[in-house]
Amino acid sequence: MKLYTGMGPNPRVVHICLAEKGLDVERVIVDLVAGENRQEAHLARNPAGQLPCLELDDGSTIAEITAICEYLDEKHPSPPLMGTTPEERAETRMWMRRIDLNILEPLANAFRFGAGIDLFKNRIHVIPQAADDLAQIAQKNLAWLDGLLQGREFVCGDRFTIADILLFAFLEFGGQTGQPLDPKLETLQSWFTRVAARPAIEASQ
Repeated sequence: MKLYTGMGPNPRVVHICLAEKGLDVERVIVDLVAGENRQEAHLARNPAGQLPCLELDDGSTIAEITAICEYLDEKHPSPPLMGTTPEERAETRMWMRRIDLNILEPLANAFRFGAGIDLFKNRIHVIPQAADDLAQIAQKNLAWLDGLLQGREFVCGDRFTIADILLFAFLEFGGQTGQPLDPKLETLQSWFTRVAARPAIEASQ
């Protein structure tokens, strides 16, 4: 396998997943700032022009971070990051969907339309007037999640899953780009500290 990757929280998710699995995959850096991801060679791998993109041994490619991580989990099921039963996998997918729609999307778009607008304005349709509202939506939904996670070690109870990896990578990114986690959200702050201490987090840098 070969991972076409670069900067940002999306590649970070896959890097953490690989580290949790103990997998060593060849990485090819695609220069996002220079727009290499929008050039013909990369568009042939992923027509959406996004990162990361996993090339399989047969030459086919998988894009979208949840699809990549689920594929890796199926190919290398230990340790399980989705779950070991249909019920556990359904629970993980439920939380992944909630986190993606309610937190990751508004947080990421708040960056694209705000602090990161110079990078994205000629690549996607940006809505600068929406940036502040999107950041507020992400923070409101983080407060909602903070309440739901009380008494839990991880998002899915005592199981560390891809849902945790998604949330961690984007909160880490938010903290680096002007959308820090509110210190009043003590449950999430404790969760973030626990995840940050995992060996895979440092190993995936």
